[in-house]
Amino acid sequence: MIGIVGGLGPYAGLDIAKKIIDETVASSDQEHLPLLLFSCPNLIPDRSAYLLDKSKENPGKAIAVVLKQLEQAGATIAAIPSNTAHAEPIFSVIQDEMARLGNELKLLHIVHETVRFVHENYPESTIGVLSTAGEQAYSQYREAFMKKGFPIVEPEGAQKEKVNNAIYDKEYGIKAQPAPIANKAREDLLMAMDDLKKQGAQVIILGCAELPLAIPERDHNGMTVVDPNRILARALIQAVAPGKLKVL
Repeated sequence: MIGIVGGLGPYAGLDIAKKIIDETVASSDQEHLPLLLFSCPNLIPDRSAYLLDKSKENPGKAIAVVLKQLEQAGATIAAIPSNTAHAEPIFSVIQDEMARLGNELKLLHIVHETVRFVHENYPESTIGVLSTAGEQAYSQYREAFMKKGFPIVEPEGAQKEKVNNAIYDKEYGIKAQPAPIANKAREDLLMAMDDLKKQGAQVIILGCAELPLAIPERDHNGMTVVDPNRILARALIQAVAPGKLKVL
């Protein structure tokens, strides 16, 4: 059974649950995979706030508690649809707490799965990464791709601020207005992507789990758009029932 840590934010959990269904070969209700989505956003502090020293409470401890509850409910493999939660200061605490709690869930890593997918399908590409300020500060995508030899470009200055505001702005950001997505949030993200193309980007990584809500397309302005939520959903299916995974 697949377990999903939801609430990071709430729509990101729904998004990956939908993509697990979308990527599963099934012609009836009964042929779909068992799935548990545990969404308690009130229990888990903001990840970027912690990484940027705006909060002292490490979200990793609360995430580990949710993972334990998923295991107790029957999950055997799990994932966290939050790129920022995989930054080392948070993810290392998740791993330590899972060990302390005796949690034997297999936990997939969204960054590792995404880098593996790109390495297999788009070798020798220049990678552009859109992400939260917290994720960018700890450069997990940058480091992971550079270890594989990929050139990396990221938004800087005003473009970096546009991306972060498209996620967090209290009036038009995706977290505040996820349905429907505000035009300004989408427009600012597309502008940032176009700027990355000018820097040489050929593949764009939507490195915040809520960005696919605003950018659902798989290509833009001649660039391939990679959705880590979709990659993680496919990796979960591959792990539990490889015969049920749709062919790309």
